[in-house]
Amino acid sequence: MTMKNDQDLFYMQQAIELAKLGRFTTTPNPNVGCIIVKDNQIIGQGYHQKAGGPHAEVYALQMAGNNVKGATAYVTLEPCSHFGRTPPCADALIKSGIKRVVIAMQDPNPNVAGQGIKRLNDAGIEVSVGVLAAQAELLNKGFLKRMRTGLPYVQLKLATSLDGKIAMASGESKWITSTIARQDVQQFRAQACCILSTRSTVQADNASLTVRYAQLPDNVKHNYLPKNLRQPVRVIIDSQHRLTGDENIFKQPGETWIVRKQNIPVMLPNTKLIIESSTNNNIDLTILLKTLGEQQINSVWVEAGSQLAGALIEQELIDELIIYYAPKLLGHNAIDMCKLTNLQKLSLAPHFRFESTKMVGEDLRVILKKA
Repeated sequence: MTMKNDQDLFYMQQAIELAKLGRFTTTPNPNVGCIIVKDNQIIGQGYHQKAGGPHAEVYALQMAGNNVKGATAYVTLEPCSHFGRTPPCADALIKSGIKRVVIAMQDPNPNVAGQGIKRLNDAGIEVSVGVLAAQAELLNKGFLKRMRTGLPYVQLKLATSLDGKIAMASGESKWITSTIARQDVQQFRAQACCILSTRSTVQADNASLTVRYAQLPDNVKHNYLPKNLRQPVRVIIDSQHRLTGDENIFKQPGETWIVRKQNIPVMLPNTKLIIESSTNNNIDLTILLKTLGEQQINSVWVEAGSQLAGALIEQELIDELIIYYAPKLLGHNAIDMCKLTNLQKLSLAPHFRFESTKMVGEDLRVILKKA
């Protein structure tokens, strides 16, 4: 049953804002917020902070204490009904004496998928589903896509000149965009489960592919302590086995996964080997993404050269494009931002829709999604 009123919208919006606080730390779990209301007063609230830790409902119930009987709970995602690393939240809500539960959206996780709602209904609790569902979807784009398709949500980041160039013909690319734009990238990296790149990009740019806490926005640092900084897994395609171990990524905190076509021992620090089949001597990108999904990778942030960018676009594997346009022109000899080798007709050109535009320092950040 779906019932919407101004009060439901008001409190669910607050639960959604709470859920956003976990967006840097909850992976591979979803971001969830919970508000408990009684007599038009918030008596409990919480959000999921880390996989293996208490869920949002547990924090909210703990805060509400003995006053919870007869109250209404607002939850951004269907309460779980199974035993994972923590007990079912549906059971905790039932035992508390909650009278009504308002849920933004059903959880597509096969372990839940309506069972939490059913359990609440069977216990005689009034349940409303679908309040601010579209906003709740945006909280967990990666988790929801992986649960529905087995594939992670893929974001391709490009830093380019006005004429669509990412480097001079010599390979020089530091820096096309401004310091402020590069700092803006950090909050996207920090929310990703992994950063996907290639051996050639790692070596050419001497890349670190890490999150720099000092460069995160002040409003993020306010709720995100340095000790909680989570480094996304670095996933590097090295199909020709040319990484040496001297690259900068191997000197950084966090884990690196190397993608190769053959099971050759990898004598590299803090490294896991992923073996993938190849198509025309290239790594099969669809199978790679499926493999990452099986490893509980919800979201992939891609920072790479024009070849990988073009291949992902041509194979329709990109969910979101994030392009930083610098107010510069590099000319026809410079390197294009993506190579679309098979495009023969304008009618077949990949089509995206504009999601947002924003000035970031002197640069323009454009976010596009599949049309």
